[in-house]
Amino acid sequence: MQDPIDTRTVQRIRRALLAWYAHNARDLPWRRTRDPYAVWVAEILLQQTRIDQGTPYFERFLAAFPTVEALARAQEDAVLKLWEGLGYYARARNLHRAARLVAFERGGRFPETAEAWQALPGIGRYTAGAIASIAFNEAVPVLDGNVKRVLARVFDIAAPIDQAATESRLWTLAGALVPPRRPGDFNQAMMELGATVCTPKTPSCAACPLRTLCEAAARGTQAERPVKGKKPATPHYEIVVAAIEKNGRFLLGKRPPSGLLGGLWEFPGGKVQAREAHEQALKREIREELGVEIRVGGLAAVVKHAYSHFKVTLNVYRCTIESGTPRPVAHSELKWVSRAQFGRYAFPKANLKFIGVL
Repeated sequence: MQDPIDTRTVQRIRRALLAWYAHNARDLPWRRTRDPYAVWVAEILLQQTRIDQGTPYFERFLAAFPTVEALARAQEDAVLKLWEGLGYYARARNLHRAARLVAFERGGRFPETAEAWQALPGIGRYTAGAIASIAFNEAVPVLDGNVKRVLARVFDIAAPIDQAATESRLWTLAGALVPPRRPGDFNQAMMELGATVCTPKTPSCAACPLRTLCEAAARGTQAERPVKGKKPATPHYEIVVAAIEKNGRFLLGKRPPSGLLGGLWEFPGGKVQAREAHEQALKREIREELGVEIRVGGLAAVVKHAYSHFKVTLNVYRCTIESGTPRPVAHSELKWVSRAQFGRYAFPKANLKFIGVL
């Protein structure tokens, strides 16, 4: 099948997918409403997050902040605490910033087009298309990982999907397929098909509503699609962390508002440099971050954690201050916090893996 798609094929794909979706769509809480706020929260929360993991977060988030005004009035720390454990915290910060724009500068009125949604922080073309098509019935496409996989197989695309030219082609195909009526259902059907039937490994071709239209299935290349470029090796960093205690309290630092894990609270520390012993590295990091000298005690925990583009091993040491008064050199704020108070603060997931042993 060559681009552009003929009208008959477009109609067959639309009819088959919408009919399949009507009988096979999973009952998910954000699909029970067309409320733009709920749809928006769901789309942001489910980026880089599995549905089984994201569903309870969605329900807790809407219970805490049932309206865009409630979210806009919330403190960022409260928003990040509810997001704790999900990762990609810029999503939560941008959602909070955008809620304030909608509530305070737009008078609570939501954008109604994909183009207008993209003017808000943290909303790209995919998210804007999803919200506008589902909540406002705008006939605009979506292109997430699931949709890319479906299109790469249906049209047997051999070029790597992570190349700019291929992605542009996929957007064009998605745009040609989305119908003027029920575009939100169609877009969700594409995503649902990729998530449940046209899966990355061993797709269930016999159960696919597009099996008679799928070029890859006809040629037997579905296991080879989509094609992706070769990823570089994932770097690994050795990290030392100081659990600095004084009078039953531990010293926490709040990360700067922008950047990785922005706005979260953490135990101070940093990367071990080449040929550097752990104790030497930890003393150097704490001197640089807090302006104090510490005594490094016993090893409390060793934790492994993976981020999207790198991996870390955290070596957590019990420490005390030898001299100096801590200053927030690398953090926006410092606090002495008891174990009983840990639950009030939003920590990076890697920190959550060891605070229980302190």
